[in-house]
Amino acid sequence: MNIALGQSGIVLGLLGALGGFLTLGLGLLRGRASLVRAGQGYIWLVAAGAVVATFAMQRALLTHDFSLAYVASNDSTFTPLVYRVTAMWSALAGSILLWALILAGYLVAMWIRYRHRRDEPFVLWAKFVGYVVAAFFFGLMLIASNPFARVNGAVPTQGPGPDPLLQDRLLVAFHPPMLYLGLVGFTVPFCLAVASLVTGRTSRDWLAESRRWALWAWACLTAGLVLGMWWSYQVLGWGGYWSWDPVENSALLPWLTATAFLHSAMVQQQRAMLKVWNLALVLATFCLTVLGTFFTRSGVLESVHSFTNDGGVGPALLGFFALVTAASIALLAWRGDRLRSRGEPVRAVSREGAFLANNLLFAAFAVVVLIGTVFPLVVEAVNGSAITVGGPFFNTMTTPIMMCLLFMMAVAPALPWRRAAAEVLRHRLLWPAAGAAIVVVVSVAAGVRGLWPLVAFALAAFAGTSALRQLVLMVRRGGLRALPGRSGGGMVVHLGIVAVAVAITASQAYQQEASLAMKPGRTYTYDGHTLVYTGSRTVQSPGVTSLVATIVVDGHPYHPGLEQFTLSNEAVPNPAVKSTPTEDVYLSLSSVPSRPGQPLGLSVYVKPLMIWLWVGGMVMVIGAVLSLAPLARRRRHGGDVPPEASEVLLQLPPEPAQPVGAAR
Repeated sequence: MNIALGQSGIVLGLLGALGGFLTLGLGLLRGRASLVRAGQGYIWLVAAGAVVATFAMQRALLTHDFSLAYVASNDSTFTPLVYRVTAMWSALAGSILLWALILAGYLVAMWIRYRHRRDEPFVLWAKFVGYVVAAFFFGLMLIASNPFARVNGAVPTQGPGPDPLLQDRLLVAFHPPMLYLGLVGFTVPFCLAVASLVTGRTSRDWLAESRRWALWAWACLTAGLVLGMWWSYQVLGWGGYWSWDPVENSALLPWLTATAFLHSAMVQQQRAMLKVWNLALVLATFCLTVLGTFFTRSGVLESVHSFTNDGGVGPALLGFFALVTAASIALLAWRGDRLRSRGEPVRAVSREGAFLANNLLFAAFAVVVLIGTVFPLVVEAVNGSAITVGGPFFNTMTTPIMMCLLFMMAVAPALPWRRAAAEVLRHRLLWPAAGAAIVVVVSVAAGVRGLWPLVAFALAAFAGTSALRQLVLMVRRGGLRALPGRSGGGMVVHLGIVAVAVAITASQAYQQEASLAMKPGRTYTYDGHTLVYTGSRTVQSPGVTSLVATIVVDGHPYHPGLEQFTLSNEAVPNPAVKSTPTEDVYLSLSSVPSRPGQPLGLSVYVKPLMIWLWVGGMVMVIGAVLSLAPLARRRRHGGDVPPEASEVLLQLPPEPAQPVGAAR
């Protein structure tokens, strides 16, 4: 029953997407209103197909229906309930099903959002493009990676269960769905961008709509990335959270281009500039999402995050990426005459100049990550040599870019539109510069050494104080109600990025690491901490055997362990972390005693300021949500009040070299 129901759902979704694609397309091309109206209703078939297929898969997993090849490969009778649910996205075919479900949800949300504008050509073409994308992913499941394929031969009575790494933390229930909500969410801005190019509607109207959808997807992707870093930190036992893994990079790439778009969109809204940039960034974000899907699901990369290709998924995704990229370039070239900015040129020392520099930096960041990810594949394809581009390359190439981005975070909000006088910058950057100087002095006095860490801390203080200054001005003028909206939310996001930058810098530059052979009852001292190994015990539970050690750190017990799953030969580390606002003490078992009295192998990592990485990530998401929130003053003023306008309303000291009108 599950196989028949699931297959029916996929076929229904595919027929709905194809029906909508053909009917709506013919209606648009021939100007037939009846076909246009009929074509829009097919979205409900797409959604129904995705829901039916998902229901069938979850039912098969929950009831251990091993007649499905997917269930037989990713489920077991020992698997706890929550990991049976999450097994749907723990392997290739099920992950594409989740992708299709979320895509159908976004298409329905787009239908509801524009239900009162359903006859506008712009909206109709956006829906048409959505049908095309949906048809591809449902067709991919039906032809290349069917989650409801039947087991060949006798039906087994037991399966291996999900990968042991995916049964160790509840984060697996949140990290992949949030990541997919972000990645798939960029489909809607892509549809709107294509529709704007097809209809020639390249004004600011499409931009406002695209920015809302992109901001939501960006918030979800940010949460997914941070949760993924936390999962890596909590599960893998290596003391790290980001390894520049190719699959990690694949999720980072669309985040970079989407971040650039969210910034440069403001320039087009305020000054009608950077039209090409904005469309190109939206199109590139979706293209990079498809490329990342290819990397993850084609089998070309070996990674703890990637799936093994079980058919023609790789070629199909690569072909779809090529098609989408070619179509995007062709549309931009076709509408190039409409996208030229006919106003005054961008001045270097202005807010629009800062956002243009910001775009160039994010583009450079994305190019570096893309080259480092793709280059090994190109080399292997050309001469068969296997090479690895690791952390040293990425850290060397991206660190200067990140420093420049921190600098721009401080300067850009303080710059007025069009042009800025020296007196304006001096007044607005005085406190941020003072904050940076104080942090450098305090850091040196506290014994902090190293050029790059000091530069990073100074720039983080510069950017953080600049954001705080803007927030204080907003709150002084309008109270806490002034925080929701683009300006307030953006500054909160900046504060989160500052916290993340400080945590990454401190944890990488000043991490201490040691391997200890600990005997029971003996006291060990490392980096100012006392550690005592008091013993270990074995814990049995269905399908897993855990060895749990007790390590007393500074008088408090912690319990790192190793988990051995019954149906797997892989031992999964279960580290323990003592976390404080100043540092983490991270404990991971490296070896276990074979008989009583033998020493226990323990890896100890002392990582300064680590907790602020997670706090900063949470603040970034909160800031994005604030940016999406409705704003009362938007209704009063017709838009967000620029930070410099709030300074005028607060009657700050006059800026004689910059007239108030020019500052706006």
